[in-house]
Amino acid sequence: MKKTLTTIALSITGLVSFAQQDAQFSMNMFNRLSVNPAYAGTSEALCGTLLYRQQWTNFPGAPKTGLFSLDFGRVLGGGVGLTVDQDQLGFEKTLKAKLAYSFHLAVGPGVLGIGLDAGMIQKSVDGTKWLAPDGSTSATGGTDQAIPWGGAAATTYDVGFGLYYTTKKLYVGISSLHLPEQTLSKSGGANSLAYNFDYKVARHYYVMAGYTFDLNENFKLTPSTLVKSDASSTQVDINMLLKWNNMVFIGASYRLTDAIPIMAGLEWPMRNNKSTLKFGYSYDMTLSAIKNHSSGTHEIMLGFCQKFKKEPKPQGHMNVRFL
Repeated sequence: MKKTLTTIALSITGLVSFAQQDAQFSMNMFNRLSVNPAYAGTSEALCGTLLYRQQWTNFPGAPKTGLFSLDFGRVLGGGVGLTVDQDQLGFEKTLKAKLAYSFHLAVGPGVLGIGLDAGMIQKSVDGTKWLAPDGSTSATGGTDQAIPWGGAAATTYDVGFGLYYTTKKLYVGISSLHLPEQTLSKSGGANSLAYNFDYKVARHYYVMAGYTFDLNENFKLTPSTLVKSDASSTQVDINMLLKWNNMVFIGASYRLTDAIPIMAGLEWPMRNNKSTLKFGYSYDMTLSAIKNHSSGTHEIMLGFCQKFKKEPKPQGHMNVRFL
């Protein structure tokens, strides 16, 4: 039964894929760098973020995703960033690593970032975990030549571009990742275990926006949205985050036809408010049919920011009246 469920789950993506969404996170408002290189350094601080997502708990072969990002402002007229993430779905694993640079321009009351990232993307599969529709496995000498029964991996380069504008209360961004739309190919094996593995990385498009309202001295409300598309399917996240005293936050999201995430966390100021330690947790209540076979989705976020804003220098002026 478990193998049957795993086969159903994995068939969502397939080995030969021409359109697949990147890994998603419910706390996307804390994960802007990974989908838009122009975000790098716009906070004018050194910031690091760790995210781990366990999707569809108790469902065999369910996605597990980990991500690390780091960005720093005030470098070469802008900011730089690093993102590494790994997404595992049953027998299939995707690893991405990329460096980003964002050039910053002062525009009106805010900053416009123009960003580019470049790196690598690797797709690997473990054929020993695959159960073919005809019941064959690697142990029985599977006959499907699209399946690398002994496992396979292919790597290629990756490039993305984005624009990001931010003020003290507003942010808006648009970006496109996997611009070359590379095809990862691998062939090997012999006789019944011969295979031809092909995977096309589809170009992805992202639009994000958010605005912070000061409800009173203690409470701030930030509605935001993230739209993701690979030109064949589109997903929309609508988020609402309420923050108390710039320390405690609670929020909820609605991911169209998929889930309702609920989140809470803490932002702890340190070193005279020059550093901030963040912790967040979210739980997705699944809306799709898979809710009958899983216990929801869990996500954990850890973050740290160190501000490096220069303090204004005190200035003195002489007055001839006091000479």
